[in-house]
Amino acid sequence: MRNSIKEAIGSTVQDMVDSKVKVSFTKKELNSLGIIVPSIDVTASQIQSLRKSMNLSQSVFAKLLNVSSSSIKQWEQGTRHPAGATKVLLEVLEKSPHLLDYRLSV
Repeated sequence: MRNSIKEAIGSTVQDMVDSKVKVSFTKKELNSLGIIVPSIDVTASQIQSLRKSMNLSQSVFAKLLNVSSSSIKQWEQGTRHPAGATKVLLEVLEKSPHLLDYRLSV
């Protein structure tokens, strides 16, 4: 593929990723186009603020996220950090805190 075409495709796909448009490329394909997928950084204070804004105890928050209470405590203390899908879920919850309210219904 010519470099100019590859750059144009890469630029378009990067714009789609930046705009949070769903794309179905593999990591290898994105890398070959020079696409940068933004990393997710969630701090201890953000996790604690999120949990408190949702009015949840550490144990209930842990059940909501399907992790141990110990993990929540360690994340909030900054001794451990969430990984993978949990970071994505925390990012989504930060933007839409009531997204998982259905899991809390009695």
